[in-house]
Amino acid sequence: MTTSRERETQRETQRESQETGRATGGAAPRTLAEELRARPDDALSGLLRARPDLLNPVPGDLTQLATRAATRASVVRALDRLDRFALQAAEALAVAPDPCPYGTLAGLMTGDDPDDPRIARELPRALATLRTQALVWGADDRLRLVRTARELLAPAPARPSATGLGPTVAEATAGTSPGRLQELLAAAGLPATHDPVTAVTALTGLFEDRTRMGALLAGAPEEAAAVLERLAWGPPYGTVTASPAPHLRWLLDRGLLLPTGPGSVVLPREAALHLRAGRAHRAPEPLPPELGPVTGHAARLVDATAAGQAFTALATVEELLADWETAGPLVLRAGGLSVRDLKRAATVLDVPEPTAAFWAELAHAAGLLASDGDVDERYAPTPAYDEWLDLPAEERWTRLASAWLAATRTAGLAGTKDARGRTLSALGPELDRAPAPEVRRRVLALLAGLPAGSAVPADALLARLAWERPPRGGDDLRARLARWTLTEAELLGVTGRGALSAHGRALLEDAGPAAVLAPLLPEPLDHVLVQADLTAVAPGPLHRPLAQRLGILADVESKGGATVYRFTPESVRRALDAGQTASDLTAFLTAHSRTPLPQPLLYLIEDVARRHGRLRVGAASSYLRCDDEAVLAELLADRRSAPLRLRRLAPTVLAAQVAPDALLDGLRAMGYAPAAESTAGDVVVARADVHRTPPRTAPAPVPEGPPVPDGTLLGAAVRAIRAGDLAATAERRPRTPSAPADGGLPRTTSAETLATMQAAVLTGSAVWIGFVNADGAASQRVIAPVRVEGGFVTAYDHTADEVRTFPLHRITGVAELADEHA
Repeated sequence: MTTSRERETQRETQRESQETGRATGGAAPRTLAEELRARPDDALSGLLRARPDLLNPVPGDLTQLATRAATRASVVRALDRLDRFALQAAEALAVAPDPCPYGTLAGLMTGDDPDDPRIARELPRALATLRTQALVWGADDRLRLVRTARELLAPAPARPSATGLGPTVAEATAGTSPGRLQELLAAAGLPATHDPVTAVTALTGLFEDRTRMGALLAGAPEEAAAVLERLAWGPPYGTVTASPAPHLRWLLDRGLLLPTGPGSVVLPREAALHLRAGRAHRAPEPLPPELGPVTGHAARLVDATAAGQAFTALATVEELLADWETAGPLVLRAGGLSVRDLKRAATVLDVPEPTAAFWAELAHAAGLLASDGDVDERYAPTPAYDEWLDLPAEERWTRLASAWLAATRTAGLAGTKDARGRTLSALGPELDRAPAPEVRRRVLALLAGLPAGSAVPADALLARLAWERPPRGGDDLRARLARWTLTEAELLGVTGRGALSAHGRALLEDAGPAAVLAPLLPEPLDHVLVQADLTAVAPGPLHRPLAQRLGILADVESKGGATVYRFTPESVRRALDAGQTASDLTAFLTAHSRTPLPQPLLYLIEDVARRHGRLRVGAASSYLRCDDEAVLAELLADRRSAPLRLRRLAPTVLAAQVAPDALLDGLRAMGYAPAAESTAGDVVVARADVHRTPPRTAPAPVPEGPPVPDGTLLGAAVRAIRAGDLAATAERRPRTPSAPADGGLPRTTSAETLATMQAAVLTGSAVWIGFVNADGAASQRVIAPVRVEGGFVTAYDHTADEVRTFPLHRITGVAELADEHA
């Protein structure tokens, strides 16, 4: 269906084509639709591939396609995807005459240096890009920028052009009195004219004539020349007082500064181009900036560094989710993670807060973390996390890296402000940015184009990206995404020392990164080195069961190439609370230590175990029992026990006025090692409950506009557009006076419709029909009837490129095609 906006644009296009046809004497192509009609199918496919928004829905014919290609939203999207030189060419066309010969465009790009080989070589490519995307049409001697693109790129007081040029003399003098125009001509040394149009033409001719303009400026005051130099490259607007200085008066009198309002003036475009030596841009950029300087590293060193970081990434994600599986953070009412919980996560992982936000977002993007949906909603690992843990390390990394590469979630935005001044939270709902996947892939692709092991500065990559997709507007989101990509790729182990690793290259090419990474990962160890200072050193990554059990028995003191664990009374008590005995702990350490267990560690375990559980806490409100009456007497006499409000019930039992958990904490703070017991008198093993969310799927990326269509869809769309265009433009041969002569839907009686259909079946010819579907939508089609029976006609539908059956009562009319189209 054609929208009202498209119909309005279509009418403007038709009016423009009629005017163009009169001006050119019928030269082809006269409209963008005519040029599209002359393009081969592969060129139409290229247009639809470059601008997939034109396919939603599929245009009914080429006129609709041309109209849609000229709508503002579509043109803005197309301009945003041009490289810098193609955009500069479009900007030059926006300030050039309409239509513009190719030589004039080339002159605007090269200025007084027409032999610049780079521009001469690259300008045809830039123009071909604009033609492919239907932003420019017409022969080389009559190039036309699509009207909407001209409106967007041409200079205006409220929207300066990227060229820095201002309005033309004709535009700037609109509304100027005839007498004032004659005064300008006289001051510039030009003869008087008979009307304002010729006066403007004469002044424009002066400014465009290099020789005469040079002679005029040779007599300018020195201060006037300085003013022109400041305005030449833009912005071209300035202000003057009611009594301007003599040098400004000199410029005003000769039209080199033209008033645009009270106290404001502008440098006309033609004068600025003379001052610029004919160039529309100060610095045309026909070629992308080089990636350099290149720093070379040994490829094996890069791969090893990246593989080590990849293993660290796995351990970090596992550490975060292991912490959140017992007491996950609450979900904010507006969604996301609170600042306090993010700080706590950063402390647990021993990383800065932005890095902690990245790991949380990565786990979320991989489907390993989600909210549980309970009343007190919390973040917790998903069931997929358990499946992920069972995978080999290289496959776990591939899953994380693939999720990162495709995710539109942007962790770098966490902690920043949105347009309304609200702080964006990690895991919040407003962190999706559609360009993120494309920017990540492009950054890695640029690194992949360098020799193996090579790195370049971040600024060089950003300069290349800015050339490929120039920022239009204040916020350069792509540059920020690129910087975050470089940081995140290093954290994740996709790059090492700034260079793309072998498994990172395989990830980018979807060529089995797990197989490439597997030989590079360190083998997990099954041993530690226990030292005399109550520490144990893990010289490398440990097997997960060993690391988990050791993490209960000891506290992690430092991480890095080797992890240092420290044994403390609290850590040993934690292991005992988990149900292990002193002999279990000693046997475990003996089995996994490559060094003999030092005596201080054995003493520590035995001492904590001897005191552990001598006091038993149960629920009364709570009670405390101990076989040693002296210990209870000592407790009652200790002033620190006053908050517990203890009283003796029996020689070996004390009652407390606080809950069991508070009693346990209070006794431990006093230096005791109590154990909780059940109602049956057994020691309660203190294991935290592991929490999982219901089954959750990974968040779907938010697409940036419609997806790029595949070849099958493109082929079908082109055939449908061609068939619809045939139905809309083919000449008809009316059989009855009721058939319209203005190209509208045909109107025939049921008998005439049936007779024409039967005749078409006999002759094998195609006919033009008007058809109304079950929803009441009218359309016109070109069909080749095959069979007519039972109130239905079976025919090949050229518009849909398929055989269809049409109810005769829904056909509003039929007309034969002219002989040359039949």
